[in-house]
Amino acid sequence: MDGGHGAVQLSVSTWQQPLPATVSAHRAALVADVAERVLACGDGRLRVGIDGLTAAGKTSFGHELAQQINSRGRPVLRASLDDFKKPWRDRHLYDRESGEGYYRNAFDYDSVVRLLLEPAGPQGSGACVLCSIDPLTQREHRDVVTRAAADAVLIVDGVFAFRPQLNDHWDFRIWLDIDEQTSVRRGTHRDQTWAGAEAEAVHRDRYLVAERLYLAEVDPLRFVDVVIDNVLFDQPRMLRAQKDR
Repeated sequence: MDGGHGAVQLSVSTWQQPLPATVSAHRAALVADVAERVLACGDGRLRVGIDGLTAAGKTSFGHELAQQINSRGRPVLRASLDDFKKPWRDRHLYDRESGEGYYRNAFDYDSVVRLLLEPAGPQGSGACVLCSIDPLTQREHRDVVTRAAADAVLIVDGVFAFRPQLNDHWDFRIWLDIDEQTSVRRGTHRDQTWAGAEAEAVHRDRYLVAERLYLAEVDPLRFVDVVIDNVLFDQPRMLRAQKDR
């Protein structure tokens, strides 16, 4: 499958989230501003990372940003770090269900770099795997390759995106800022379909604990190019931009 200048290239993962149906003029203007900042990084291949607490709105923002960049004539590839987790069949080999275990053991960062970020880089082959393992079906998709054009922009959303294993591979970094209460509330509402009554506990005792560890150990906000308050979907605010640093 070739990435041209037409539609945004999505992964084959079944863990998909649709583009928001309606977006306020204020939000559209902010996303357009971020798109211009990304494109100012150069005419060659670019890799954009979108990070933030669970349920900060990373996937939706990534889709919106992809549309804005694609409308300006650049081919765009979309991926999520959720599609690069270690397979559930191996979870007996390590702790993945506690907060610390999730933070340290859930993701396969070697595959993220080797299959996605290095090929999508300016000196890479362009042969990108957008999904390693489907998080819902657990089916492997490493043989599904999407070709990144010489001027393609790869947009990847996910927690822990700026950990040392990945951080050097980004050309532009975005942090979506929400408070912990909003993270747990939104995440619980979103995941009730698969987690049921345990959804709140999963978000409070696993994801939130993991994210606190990440913030304490890595301090990812020191790396980012823009910080956006995304608590109110229709009224996001740019809290900090690279020129302000």
